[in-house]
Amino acid sequence: SSGINAEWPLRPGDALLRNMLVGTLGKSDDEQVVEKCHELFQQHISGGAQIAADIRGSVYRTVRQRGQEQEFNQLLELFKKTDLHEERDRVQRILGSGPNADLRAKTLDFALSDAVRSNDTPFVISSVASAGHEGREEAWNFVKNKYPIFLERYAGGFLFQRLVQSVCADFTDMDKYKDVEKFFSENKAPSAERAVKQSLESIKLRSSWLERDGEAVAQWFKDQGL
Repeated sequence: SSGINAEWPLRPGDALLRNMLVGTLGKSDDEQVVEKCHELFQQHISGGAQIAADIRGSVYRTVRQRGQEQEFNQLLELFKKTDLHEERDRVQRILGSGPNADLRAKTLDFALSDAVRSNDTPFVISSVASAGHEGREEAWNFVKNKYPIFLERYAGGFLFQRLVQSVCADFTDMDKYKDVEKFFSENKAPSAERAVKQSLESIKLRSSWLERDGEAVAQWFKDQGL
């Protein structure tokens, strides 16, 4: 992990590979990588050594997924202090990905605040949907409850499709399939009809796979001691 932030010469593709490795190992709870990411992050926000740009997003995500309110507030402060859209985008795409439900709720409220550009709101909401089953449920309920706002903002555009797919497509049971189907049968989704259809197909496929192979996969993980 000592070489995570090293300024060693990069061959074509190395930067992408390094970022993927940091992200994957961080998501897998590799102790050395998680510890190093927290160390790099604290140095970065205190004005010390800055995190290399090619891994900054993965470091932020690792810190957010393993952190609590302190790290959440530090990331928010980074977001507010910078004028660089690239840096703001790194933060807003991972802000809701942590384990704390209260902080995910704050992220959803933040998504519709004046601090976030209208075009960026779907990506902030997507960060909550990426936080596992509970995050997907929270993001979906938020979209349903605030649907008139999203309809007014995005109807007819690509961002509406992005919003629908990011909060719906990863559900894995047929109860959710019925919920999504019912909601969009009662609420129009201009320009997002295809996204709704694709999301429903995705839910059905995931549900079928889980029903067919879920027990076998669970047993494999148990056998591996995971």
